[in-house]
Amino acid sequence: MSTKFTTQSFLEAKRANNKITMLTGYDYSMAQILDTCGIDAILIGDSLGMVVQGRDSTVEVTMEEMLYHCKCVARGTKNAMLIGDMPFLSYHISPEEAVRNAGRFIQEGKMNAVKLEGGKPMAETVRSIVRAQIPVMGHIGLTPQSIHVFGGFKVQGKEQKQAISLMEDALALEEAGAFALVLEAVPEALAKLITEKVRIPTIGIGAGKHCDGQVLVINDILGMYSDFTPKFVKQYAELKQTIVEAVGGYIQDVKTQQFPETKHTFSMNEALLEKLY
Repeated sequence: MSTKFTTQSFLEAKRANNKITMLTGYDYSMAQILDTCGIDAILIGDSLGMVVQGRDSTVEVTMEEMLYHCKCVARGTKNAMLIGDMPFLSYHISPEEAVRNAGRFIQEGKMNAVKLEGGKPMAETVRSIVRAQIPVMGHIGLTPQSIHVFGGFKVQGKEQKQAISLMEDALALEEAGAFALVLEAVPEALAKLITEKVRIPTIGIGAGKHCDGQVLVINDILGMYSDFTPKFVKQYAELKQTIVEAVGGYIQDVKTQQFPETKHTFSMNEALLEKLY
């Protein structure tokens, strides 16, 4: 019998060296598929701003948009842990507002936890949210909401000062009560060291195989989003081409009247039909 994956499951997986699997999800149908496949956790990521809404970055995504997608995913999930991505400015203004918004993810979005970006400067905010009995997943390295500060999507931690800062960020988030930590676009050796130093699980995305688990964007691994493909993405399917061929076949069948066939239609009493003329 399947059981719900929880924050405790994250910790147990790290201790047992059992790799954690996580993917993003944005709607009911995909959530059902991921849950049936046995994925450990689904991140309702603000990456939806790019792969669903067609924006250039994640910074325009709002709380209301995130909550809408969270509700959709929650309806299609039974066993996977659900983690809501707190969008830009939903946790930056004050710890009090951060707690209030995190609470909305739990109450309205039916999430099991929230994720927020940032290291040491966000430690007090994480501590406040955890104090309100809301599990928090941290996120350091390349933090997409800070893209304007970084000057683009760039690997973080290659220089000594950056590497030391990332280690301090990880330890600060652990101390603040985060149950897990996303490491994005971090050199593999540094991610390995951070994973060894912290007691909480690390989830890598472009951070190598030594993290306690991995996360990728579902649209990327299915080959459905082609505007930008990061180096760390592995495509497991090319559904964009499959969809193109399917839609092309539909258009052709409609134009040539090969669809709908009799088996796709409904009949009625002929005598009744004649009375309508």
